[in-house]
Amino acid sequence: MAFRPLLVFVVLALAALPAAHAAETLVKPGQVIADQSLPKATREAMVQAALRYDTFWNTGDESLARAALAPDFRDNTLPPGRAQGVEGPLAASKMFRGAVPDLTCDVDQLIVSGDRVVALLHFKGHFTGEAHGKEGTGQAIDFIATDIYRVVNGKIAEDWHLEDNLTLLKQLGVIQP
Repeated sequence: MAFRPLLVFVVLALAALPAAHAAETLVKPGQVIADQSLPKATREAMVQAALRYDTFWNTGDESLARAALAPDFRDNTLPPGRAQGVEGPLAASKMFRGAVPDLTCDVDQLIVSGDRVVALLHFKGHFTGEAHGKEGTGQAIDFIATDIYRVVNGKIAEDWHLEDNLTLLKQLGVIQP
């Protein structure tokens, strides 16, 4: 009979491992600039949501995007053809990782103020897949993006993003330099 409580404890402990592991593997921002007038718990929740979402872009781990984004998440700079809501970034990540399987996303800086987090991102990888009708030959991909997240109750409720698409399209060979 003593075996059963031990088994329950082990199962519960193992179930908690993925969540603890995910928290330990979030991308580390180069710099965080935060409004110190915000309550500490609020600041930490905002940074946590941003880093979960940015780590999703770094790894493709959909569970991190789902943990970071509010169920009614809204993309205010939605590209043509991308679904609104949580499914939009999930599909975009899959598509981009199909073109650049070794994609990484560094967070150069986070700025936290009011209900916003601004993330300065740096994407790198090698174009070995297909994108925009072009086949990759392993050429380097290296471009920046700026995301603005509105965070409500520790979740990203909406975002605005601007990618350096001119640089990206040149690197993909879609347009000539």
